[in-house]
Amino acid sequence: MALIVHKYGGTSMGSTERIRSVAKRVAKWARAGHQMVVVPSAMSGETNRLLGMAKELSPAATTPELQRELDMIASTGEQVSVGLLAIALQAEGMQAVSYAGWQVPIRTDSAHTKARIQHIDDARVRADLAAGKVVVITGFQGVDEHGHITTLGRGGSDTSAVAVAAAMKAHECLIYTDVDGVYTTDPRIVADARRLTTISFEEMLEMASLGSKVLQIRSVEFAGKYRVPLRVLSSFTPWDIDIDAEAKSGTLITFEEDEKMEQAVVSGIAFNRDEAKISLMGVTDKPGIAHLILGPVAEANIDVDVIIQNVSHDGRTDFSFTVHRNDFQRTMELLRVKVLPVTGATDLIGDAKICKVSIVGIGMRSHVGVASRMFSVLSDEGINIQMITTSEIKTSVVIDEKYMELAVRALHKAFDLDQPPG
Repeated sequence: MALIVHKYGGTSMGSTERIRSVAKRVAKWARAGHQMVVVPSAMSGETNRLLGMAKELSPAATTPELQRELDMIASTGEQVSVGLLAIALQAEGMQAVSYAGWQVPIRTDSAHTKARIQHIDDARVRADLAAGKVVVITGFQGVDEHGHITTLGRGGSDTSAVAVAAAMKAHECLIYTDVDGVYTTDPRIVADARRLTTISFEEMLEMASLGSKVLQIRSVEFAGKYRVPLRVLSSFTPWDIDIDAEAKSGTLITFEEDEKMEQAVVSGIAFNRDEAKISLMGVTDKPGIAHLILGPVAEANIDVDVIIQNVSHDGRTDFSFTVHRNDFQRTMELLRVKVLPVTGATDLIGDAKICKVSIVGIGMRSHVGVASRMFSVLSDEGINIQMITTSEIKTSVVIDEKYMELAVRALHKAFDLDQPPG
């Protein structure tokens, strides 16, 4: 008997009919002898609806007090999902019980809307499993040391599921989505995109961090840290599909660089539309200038991605970085108020119409000239590169947003990602 964690996304929970299908699938696994923990998201569109009403009432800049209430509101979407799924499971003849994050409890820090999981007390869940029950736990949320409900940020249900799997040392965590695995790139952009049967943890981590929407990056980080076996597969296959075939479908995120893996030089093309570039022009070039600029940004809990500092001329330099587009206006205002007066900058420039395109592959470790080839392909398409960042297994460029789809298609073809591995 194996302990299995299933996670279902908002589309999979999008209607009572789909919830009934999820319940039948989970019941099939339970009847096969597995102990089952299920972590569902809110029904598709529900979190946006809830937060939209809050924004109508208070469109102003967020405060800690407001963020607490946003978590209170947003968390209800998942609570509806777990209750409905538990009812559907009971209708299938299964013993089932649902819990909100604070009931487990899933302990987090107090960073409302972006909380991080610190500890999961699994005693209550294990007791229910031992009694033969299917346990359904809200994704996306937890509780801080003060008893306040917290949420983990968008995509947080993936993180919840992997964290629960890690805490309980589950045999495997299956992430059911509206796609049937991880592709070489988004099939909506490139029709010839190919599903990968396996992908290394390192590649998946890079793909998630660079804009791939299949898995939330913190869930991949959790899986890597605690070595949780992770598989991405579709919830839209028939629920009564053979369980052995289902257990081998989708894409397996593996921790071993097996010789049989798809060892292409480049395994995938990731892209991210949700970025904005900010440049401080003519700042005084002196020790500590980067901290002077980015310190207040970090204190405001704003994540920074690509960073470039130009060569100094006459004691001054230009400093550019990217943030999530949702944080763009807030970052610009923060820099105007707290940073411009102390850096001697001559100008503050923002651009919210950029994107990031990246090539990823563990094969890049052992092949030279991969980045150069990428730059050549973009040059041939007349695409100007604004910023570049690299790691051992990825190269990313920031370009004008209007060229994103052209860049992705050109790179996908240039690196033969439409062809099966040789």
